[in-house]
Amino acid sequence: MDTPAFVPLVARQVSAESAEQQAKTFCEVMQRRRSVRMFSARAVERSTIEWVIRTAHSAPSGANKQPWRFVCVQDAAVKRRIREGAEAEEREFYGHRGNAEWLADLAPFGTDADKAFLERAPWLIVVFQLMHTDTGGQVYYRKESVGIACGLLLAAAHHAGLATLTHTPSPMAFLGTILGRPAHERPFLLIPVGYPAEDCMVPKAACERRPLEQVMVVV
Repeated sequence: MDTPAFVPLVARQVSAESAEQQAKTFCEVMQRRRSVRMFSARAVERSTIEWVIRTAHSAPSGANKQPWRFVCVQDAAVKRRIREGAEAEEREFYGHRGNAEWLADLAPFGTDADKAFLERAPWLIVVFQLMHTDTGGQVYYRKESVGIACGLLLAAAHHAGLATLTHTPSPMAFLGTILGRPAHERPFLLIPVGYPAEDCMVPKAACERRPLEQVMVVV
């Protein structure tokens, strides 16, 4: 077996005092992130989306297999088909699939089967997880890897002043069909991206977070 090759780490040098301040500043920026369903028609440059995807693509992954594909949709006709497919699944969910507790938990957010934001947002980023590499090789920890990449994508978009929504119509197989993706790509997340509408409102329930002591344990 060949000896693994290593290269020097190009580290970001930050003092202990500055590290806390940098973490606090980033936290304060990210605490203003909200899931948005009211988008502006204002255009977003393709180059901006490319930088967001580059950030997501920097995520760690099992054995560095990078088991993700980011399909970025701006074509109005394709967005219309995606909306139609999503609303068909959502009508089934709100009418039959969702149990009483689930629907009750969603009630404070005011969601329903109407997904107009899928056409209003200037971009839809459909994230696919690769079940194997494009050449048939194995991938490892694909859900974990793609999930981390999506987190970075959301952070990068917010940092750029863009609004996003993590939309998960289920099942999502229709996305692969509409977008003509190969069988080894499985839809993972549908993310509308754009600027928030000037009159954008978000559910109050979405702004609430449990206290730190309920989510952080130090041992």
